[in-house]
Amino acid sequence: DDIARIEKEMKKIAKDGKRIVRREVTKEEAVEMFKDDPYKEDLIKDLEDGTITVYSQGEFTDLCRGPHVDSVKELKNFKLLKHSGAYWKGDAKNKMLQRVYGIAFDTKEQLEDHLAALEEAKKRDHKKLGREMGLFTVSEYAPGMPIFLPNGMILRNLLEDYWYEVHTKDNYKFIKTPIIMSRELWETSGHWDHYKENMYTTKVDERDFAIKPMNCPGALLVYNTELHSYKDLPLRIAELGQVHRHEASGALNGLFRVRTFTQDDAHIFVTPDQIESEVKNVLSLIDEMYGVFGLPYSIELSTRPESGYIGTEEIWEQSEQALANACVHAGKDYVVNPGDGAFYGPKLDIHIKDSLGRDWQCGTIQLDMNLPERFGCTYVDRDGSKKTPLMLHRVVYGSIERFIGILIEHFGGHFPLWLAPQQFVIIPVHHEKHLAYANEVRDALEKAGMRVEVDARNEKLGYRVREAQIKKIPYQIVVGEGEEKDATVNIRQNGKKESITLPLDEAVERFKNEVETKCMFGK
Repeated sequence: DDIARIEKEMKKIAKDGKRIVRREVTKEEAVEMFKDDPYKEDLIKDLEDGTITVYSQGEFTDLCRGPHVDSVKELKNFKLLKHSGAYWKGDAKNKMLQRVYGIAFDTKEQLEDHLAALEEAKKRDHKKLGREMGLFTVSEYAPGMPIFLPNGMILRNLLEDYWYEVHTKDNYKFIKTPIIMSRELWETSGHWDHYKENMYTTKVDERDFAIKPMNCPGALLVYNTELHSYKDLPLRIAELGQVHRHEASGALNGLFRVRTFTQDDAHIFVTPDQIESEVKNVLSLIDEMYGVFGLPYSIELSTRPESGYIGTEEIWEQSEQALANACVHAGKDYVVNPGDGAFYGPKLDIHIKDSLGRDWQCGTIQLDMNLPERFGCTYVDRDGSKKTPLMLHRVVYGSIERFIGILIEHFGGHFPLWLAPQQFVIIPVHHEKHLAYANEVRDALEKAGMRVEVDARNEKLGYRVREAQIKKIPYQIVVGEGEEKDATVNIRQNGKKESITLPLDEAVERFKNEVETKCMFGK
């Protein structure tokens, strides 16, 4: 109820056009200025001695690092969007405050466009559509751990089958590693010391164990089961591995932020001179997979951190150059994100753009100069000496659960035919009179490998057609006397008003081709 009142007051202030004035004060002056505000006092206490900035707007003065706009007039095209509880300093031991979220644009038109996009995103909310389409649910008995329903499992299996198909063609070897492994392994990998608070741990036979938060150590164990020479490299090991991470309950969000998910991990062991060609190869694979879903992407190269990194500057420069060259030779533009690489190597982050223009970071290609050495991985080089391979971590979907959430919103539930959990509904005009032919059409489609149901309920034709559209079934096929007599089908594609009539055998061939080519919906 307060949001509307706050907005009204903000509009009044924006019209007044008050200027925002920056001042520098000492820590002592700041303490005196905010002595009646315990929150500001708490913040000032943690600031270093020296200059502190405050900003004044009319009679209101705030402690802030800044910068700010010159005048509130610049913020007249705004909208308050929502509010939520927030612990002071993000600590659950502190008081719960209210945070109000808002957005502002240069022009009224930009604001209206953004609000319209938000409304469209609301209609496409994967939690809402996931429930309506019977894809997934989340139980209070397993917070943050999605339960996939029958339709959701069809969708998930299709994505996984496609992943295996592409990776088999690209000579990846598939593995499956344990979901729970001992403390010693996680100490070797470094996770026990640096990631333990996010791991689920237990004791087995008086030994500490942890459910894996990442798949990398398992891939390294697989590498070490055999001796390797330079002739074996690059070695591409892939796993759809389920991981668990203890995320804060307040951060959980449908399929976007969960506590258990499946990563489409691959770990590629390479020699230094293979980095560029192998990264180029991964980018080609990413091109193919994202292209199927109509998802354009951009690339960000994260380079050596200022401190705390391992390896020499020379190795880092060579590695960063190899990643950059791979992008260039693959014909891909990239932007540099300086100093944001992991301590063990640079990386390429892949940002996809969905149909609403939103960016999602899904894929990544990470060069690792650390773990192969920690696990004692070696290969015999051309001169007979033992060398440590470099390792590329890479994902395409990222998290299958999150990727499904993105696809639900990207397509608005209108999946392309090959991906739709239910592809067809056959609707006889008269639920009894035309049922035999409806079943004949169903049998022809099922023989071609399609997922199809017959809706012969004693309901009006228009009602059954509308319900199929609400369920976002790609094709509604209506059959009556004319269709039965001519061995044809009347086809309406979801989202379109007009329908077409085709001979049954021709329609089946068209649908088979649409599935085999993974044609985008409506193309």
